[in-house]
Amino acid sequence: MVENRAKIGQGGRILIPAFYRKKLGLKPGDEVLLILDEGEVRVVTTQRAIERAQALVRQYVPAGHSLVDELLKDRREEAARG
Repeated sequence: MVENRAKIGQGGRILIPAFYRKKLGLKPGDEVLLILDEGEVRVVTTQRAIERAQALVRQYVPAGHSLVDELLKDRREEAARG
């Protein structure tokens, strides 16, 4: 774990040190998620958040089962019913 001190500037801004930005692959204009969890703020890249969500869903979907195929089947059935 790497720690670094930062000060809160005007308007509540915090500068993310260059080392962190480089490690996270962040560039000016990129969006990040701020997660408040048990009194701590975590900065998460959108890509990492997507990966976490996918891993969470994978826990509940059997291997070889396609949620996309299931959704398409449901939509086609709904459309056929009119």
